[in-house]
Amino acid sequence: MAILKVLKYPHPILRKKSKEVKDFDTNLHQLLDDMYETMIAKNGIGLAAIQVGIDKRILLVNPPAQDDIQHKDELIEIINPVFLKKEGNIKWNEGCLSVPEFYEEVDRFEEITLAYQDRFGEKKILQASQLLAVVIQHETDHLNGILFVDKLPILKRKKFEKELKKNQKETG
Repeated sequence: MAILKVLKYPHPILRKKSKEVKDFDTNLHQLLDDMYETMIAKNGIGLAAIQVGIDKRILLVNPPAQDDIQHKDELIEIINPVFLKKEGNIKWNEGCLSVPEFYEEVDRFEEITLAYQDRFGEKKILQASQLLAVVIQHETDHLNGILFVDKLPILKRKKFEKELKKNQKETG
């Protein structure tokens, strides 16, 4: 397994729309394993393939359990996700591995129903709410070239752009 490079905003690949996965083979399994190692190494709770430069409709979610630990047996590998239902509204303070050290409240659906495939191509349905629903929405946005900062009101977006420019100058 390998730790992959996570692309940072404003990398242009992050704006690319991901393609459907058709081959559920050992290459896919290796990518999923590498993405998991990368997500854990970077202290993430979700990761989309596009964030590591792969434009495939693949994402991982592994929010911490009640004991505040991410258990690998609770990892969900989601391939070719399609929302079947979105209900309610919730505000959630989000961050992103591709937008490090910036957190802001985002409006999301509180409950979702999702159709997807697992690593073997088997079709599944998942119902999620609260944090799990938010993480899935956040990562699915990545597959469509959308970052959480795109969902911010204009004043908060300007604040983000200003902080980004300041950080880029400092790390120059």
